[in-house]
Formats: sequence, C-alpha cells, structure tokens
Amino acid sequence: MDYYYLTDPGKVRDHNEDSVIISENRNGEVFMAVADGMGGHKAGEVASSIAISHIGKRFKEMGSVGNKEDAIAWIKEVVSEANNLIYKYTEEHPESAGMGTTLVLTILAKDFLLFGNIGDSSGFVIKGKRLHKVTTDHTLVNLLVKSGELTEEEAKDHPRKNVLMKALGAQQAVEMDIVDIETDIEGILLCSDGLTNMLETEQIEKVLDSDLSLQEKVGKLIYKSNNRGGSDNISIALLKKETV
Repeated sequence: MDYYYLTDPGKVRDHNEDSVIISENRNGEVFMAVADGMGGHKAGEVASSIAISHIGKRFKEMGSVGNKEDAIAWIKEVVSEANNLIYKYTEEHPESAGMGTTLVLTILAKDFLLFGNIGDSSGFVIKGKRLHKVTTDHTLVNLLVKSGELTEEEAKDHPRKNVLMKALGAQQAVEMDIVDIETDIEGILLCSDGLTNMLETEQIEKVLDSDLSLQEKVGKLIYKSNNRGGSDNISIALLKKETV
C-alpha cells in the first residue's frame, strides 16, 4: 500500500480553505479525509482544520477501529463531535457566522472499506484502471438533477452549482452518508471540487494510469487543474492498493 496527499490554493484564491490528511494506525488501518471549508474572514480554513485535526487525532489514538459496525459507529461519533466543535466556534466568534466545511473520508481496513461524505467533496475507488464515484454530492443542482428538473449537462454550468444542501458546522446536528464498498480495488481518490470542477473524469484517469509515482500523479493533477484556471483550492488524497 502506498499513499500521498497534497493541497494547493489554486490560481485565484488568496488563501487555502482546504484541509487534508492520510493517517495509518498501529493495526495498519488507513484513514483518509479531505475537507473544503467555506465562510468569510478566513473562517472556512478554520472549519476544515477543526474537522480534520479532531477526527485525525481521534483516529491516531485508537489501536484499531474494530469491526465494520464499530467503525461506522465511530465515524458517526467523531463527525458529530467535529460538527459540535465548529458550531461552538461560530457561536464564540460571531464574525465567522456561516462558516462550515465539506467532509469526505474513508477507512480502509483488512476486511472492509467505508466512505463517508457531507457536501460536495468527492470519494472515488479505482478499479479496472477506471474511477468510480461512490459519494453523492449534497448540492442544489444534484437535487434538481435527481428530480428531473435539470440534466447532467445543464448542471455542469449552472450558476448555483456550488450551493450546498448540507455541510459540517452549519447546523447543530448533521448526518453523514456512509457507504460500504468491496475491498477488491486498486486505489482510492478523495478530492475537493477544485479538482473535479477543473478536470473531467477521463483526464484524471489518464494521469492516474500513467507510469508516474504517486507523488508525481498528485502533483500533475494539481498542475493541470491550475493550468485550466485553478479557480478554487485543490486537495487530493490518493492511495494505491494491490488488487486482492
């Protein structure tokens, strides 16, 4: 198993509101997460940092996440804790009102693979050298696509495509989508929408399928996103796993 992560402010934003982590515990279980913060007065970077720091610290404290049911319960618990911490920060710092963050995470253990998601950061598995998205974006346009009011093509350039229906820290209680995935995969990709808004899936796959090292692949994806405008912060967490 090999993994690498990187975050970049992009070409337009004057600071980076994303946070990213990959951590491995004593039992060889891997935790990966990407958070894309939002809010004025640089509050977005506070929100994403609180989420990643808290959950990452809690993961490191454990020797093992246990079985699948234990891991699902743990995800729900720590995400609720992170949500409360962000919400409390907003109450104590009125200037940060409206701040929050997306959060996409995964836990890869020997016998199971779990993804969790709030917002529009994306989680993919790599299988057969292809990317398969396993998370669902909590956006207004995605809701309109599902209801038949918008087509996929119309959604791509919709003026309100960045409007989130769900975010961490926005309300006192939040529910994360949790998806159980088969472990016979080649890799995992987590990213903020700074990548997926700049590059098509086929362009990402082409880089991932190249002979470059993991670090070079992540660097090239960020370079290509910036080359196409880099209108947002770009964060990528990439893991390569041998096919079982």
